[in-house]
Amino acid sequence: MVSLDELTLLDWKRRIFALYAEVRAADDPRAAWERWCAVRAELYGSHPQSPRPGAQPSYFPYDPAFRFEATVEPVEPAPLEIPGSAGSVTRFTRFAVARFAERALELYWLDAYGGGVFLPFRDETSGRETYGAGRYLLDTVKGSDLGGGGDVLVLDFNFAFNPSCAWDDAWACPLAPPANRLPLRVTAGELTPPARTKVTKS
Repeated sequence: MVSLDELTLLDWKRRIFALYAEVRAADDPRAAWERWCAVRAELYGSHPQSPRPGAQPSYFPYDPAFRFEATVEPVEPAPLEIPGSAGSVTRFTRFAVARFAERALELYWLDAYGGGVFLPFRDETSGRETYGAGRYLLDTVKGSDLGGGGDVLVLDFNFAFNPSCAWDDAWACPLAPPANRLPLRVTAGELTPPARTKVTKS
């Protein structure tokens, strides 16, 4: 059988969208997180579209204190070109801020066809326990949507995950802009990926 990259990517997206649908429908956030971790372990370990085949993500322990229902407040739309890894640039529009626990993070809308809400962030663990360029919390064009309704978005930092470029420099990913730096330690979500094993020739 011939394995087409386009079809394996379609399968990856279907499984990620289905996983987040389970998360949104779950009554128990901790159980939903455990399911999320288990499915991601399977996908990252064996799926052809894994950013590093054989990889196993690791996480801080689940902490309910990092789950919020954020109030979304519109702001004057502003076009942005967010720099990314590998010299990439991605066009977004800042359209709102999400306010929670006396904090705020900007929300971005992907300007490409179809669009989607994008919420990257950095915090005081970045570059230490977590990926230095930041993590993603929402990326709805890729299925990462934790739910909410009306002017409320669920922000559960236990579901924060690394962009693909954290696993392999070959990937190009938009990074967290300075406006979305939190001045605290977010000890929830995915940790820095383990270093790649270097193969030496004898």
